[in-house]
This record gives sequence, C-alpha cells and structure tokens, in this order.
Amino acid sequence: MIEPSDFFNEHLRRLTRNFDLEGYEESKKLLIDAICDEAIDPLSRLKIWKGAKLESDIAWGYVDYLIAERQRYLSSPILCIIEAKKDNFEKGLAQCLAEMYVCQQNNQAIGRSIDVMGIVSNGTSWQFYKLTTSGDGFESSVYSMGDLGRLLGLVRTVFLLCEQALMKVMG
Repeated sequence: MIEPSDFFNEHLRRLTRNFDLEGYEESKKLLIDAICDEAIDPLSRLKIWKGAKLESDIAWGYVDYLIAERQRYLSSPILCIIEAKKDNFEKGLAQCLAEMYVCQQNNQAIGRSIDVMGIVSNGTSWQFYKLTTSGDGFESSVYSMGDLGRLLGLVRTVFLLCEQALMKVMG
C-alpha cells in the first residue's frame, strides 16, 4: 500500500478532467504513465523506456514500455515489460509473454539469468506476470485503480523486484 503523493493526485485529477481516458488505447497510456512514474520515482537504478525496440533471433518489434537500468541508452538486462491494451487482456497477455521471452533470451545472451516481470494494463485494470529462468510462468489476479494505494504498492513491488534483480546481476 502506497499513499499517492499530492503531485500524483493533482496530476490524476487534471488528467481525468482534461482527457478522454476511456475511449482509446493511446489515451489510456496517460494513466499508465502516471502510475508508473509514481511507482518508480524513489528507485534510483531503474528507468522506463517507451516505444523501445526489442529484438532477438526469432522476433522483433516495438514494445509499449520496458524497465531497464537507468542510463543514457537502453541495454540488457531488461527486467520488465508493460503492454498497454485498450481492453483485450488476452491479446495483451500473448504479446507480453512473447516479449518477456525475448527479454529473457537477450538477458541470457549476455550471461544474465534473471526472472522477467510483465504487466498488462488498460490504465484502470492491471495484471502482473512473472517468467522464471526455468520457464515457469505466474499470473496475478486483476487489480484496479479503485484501490489506488494497493495498485501503486503492487507496481512499486514489481519495480523493486526488478531493481533487486539488477543489483544482483550487476553487482
């Protein structure tokens, strides 16, 4: 549970007043941006990369969000994927799992064997995933903005797990 900051509350109030946050996938990304920004802010080793290119021997494309080390350029290990979908969580899950697998391949190619996290969200509903190094997958329940403090706490927990994995492999 995380108490939203005054800045976040004001930003969210303005977003809901000034934007249509229900009709289009792109507009829903405004909510995802705000929640991710609030959750990642106190973590000094992570950075969010939007629209980043992700590729491997079997696939390539541009992902909605990647979480990786805070530096000037994106490089492995990639720790988390966030896939924004209007409301089709099944399609989002398929994309997210494929992207998580590519991240894991890229991480292993540089000798970094770590679990990869994934999130599928439409801005108001959030579902969390984990792909372990042994290939096991885990899925959470769906969480909503109705319990904003809990949702922020869950997103921050995912980011904390990512930061811990980064510290473990980077030293």
